[in-house]
Amino acid sequence: MGKPTGFKEIDRQDRVYAPVGERVKNYKEFVVPLSEDEVRKQGARCMDCGIPFCHTGCPVNNIIPDWNDLVYRGDWKSAIDVLHSTNNFPEFTGRICPAPCEESCTLNISERPVTIKTIECAIIDRAWDEGWVLPQVAPHRTGHRVAVVGSGPAGMACAQQLARAGHKIVVFEKNARIGGLLRYGIPDFKMEKYHIDRRMAQMQTEGVEFRPNSHVGVNVDVNELLEEFDAVVLAGGSEVPRPLDVPGADLDGVHYAMQFLTQQNKRVAGEQVTDNKPLFADGKDVIVIGGGDTGSDCIGTSNRHGAKSITQLEIMPQPPEKENKGLTWPDWPLKLRTSSSHLEGCDRDWAVNTKSVKGKDGKVTALELVRVNWEAGDDGRMVMKEVPGSEFELPADLVLLAMGFIHPEHDGMVEALKVDLDGRGNVQADTENYKTSVDKVFTAGDMRRGQSLVVWAIREGRQCARAVDEFLTGSTLLPR
Repeated sequence: MGKPTGFKEIDRQDRVYAPVGERVKNYKEFVVPLSEDEVRKQGARCMDCGIPFCHTGCPVNNIIPDWNDLVYRGDWKSAIDVLHSTNNFPEFTGRICPAPCEESCTLNISERPVTIKTIECAIIDRAWDEGWVLPQVAPHRTGHRVAVVGSGPAGMACAQQLARAGHKIVVFEKNARIGGLLRYGIPDFKMEKYHIDRRMAQMQTEGVEFRPNSHVGVNVDVNELLEEFDAVVLAGGSEVPRPLDVPGADLDGVHYAMQFLTQQNKRVAGEQVTDNKPLFADGKDVIVIGGGDTGSDCIGTSNRHGAKSITQLEIMPQPPEKENKGLTWPDWPLKLRTSSSHLEGCDRDWAVNTKSVKGKDGKVTALELVRVNWEAGDDGRMVMKEVPGSEFELPADLVLLAMGFIHPEHDGMVEALKVDLDGRGNVQADTENYKTSVDKVFTAGDMRRGQSLVVWAIREGRQCARAVDEFLTGSTLLPR
């Protein structure tokens, strides 16, 4: 361990944000990094526990105590080597991961976990600055060709691992630029896109070919893909949004969150917005339905547009401000989480259900809402019941639906391949071999598991690469 008494002597110190008044004027990242000396002190707080629960809290199983110790000792070069051994893209996770590792940290029992996410981000940012992140070109080529469909974190991780194993990899992306939801769904103020661009450059040097504007099942024939490649990995996202099934939901001004976020990301990148309806929140009463990260991203973007008001509605009850550690630790707890976007200004309301959308001349003007209670039904499941007399209205000019995603798009590629689906409509495969029901077709990430975190996508991409490598060559040295 770094310093045996570090956790007793040094207080938790984390990164801070630039002032709200400054950061809402642009779409740049606004997290203020810690100094090198302070990061080393935070690394010294790690206790190198006998059972490091942070390992299992982290979906990619980062070797956290080891690189905490290396940072404390000032050996940043070894720290990035250890970090990269489990995570292809720590600059992504160091910015947008919710840090389940910190919830699992033993010091979180006293609500003072090691600042793992901050240390991770400091390691990779230092590595880029020092020129330590170099292409790892395979010394030998196998002659096998693999198509990876989808360029989000699962597809990118899978492609990089397979390229380093010596296979020829082609990544197909339906959009104009590479990155999937990292590119088009995550706002730039959370992660600027040059992080993706320099990883692309590294991967291209390693032999990965990227083909944007290539929509498999639409302008790329599925059968030709199966004929041309020795294996195909389906790594698309879970893109079918959960609809708002109430009267008036088709009024102008009611839109899915991803339409709103994607348009803004394209504007920031200088990419042409081809949608028929440009979406802006300036001067509008904005209501975001859905209390998760996507809803939070809509709030931050609406604040930067200059919205008149922003209200976020959640159908579930308000969670407690603090969890009961004895019942939840080291698992991910249900508790109130306030994002940087919330701090920029919005109203939040819980246990609220939408009854209908009101409008005038075809445009939304208000939401009719009702408060609800959640009670245990006869089968033990929680059942939503309206509170009599609790109906109310909120004015609305723009309603953004951020209620999650139900499964990947079935039209096109999935239907053409005729792969089996699970009960939730995801492409069916297990986490041992990642094989679908169709020969030489594999799947990983949100397309297999449903909407999830960037760390789960990277984990599945890496594990799927190992399975594909073993399928093609009969053995593999790639890690799980």
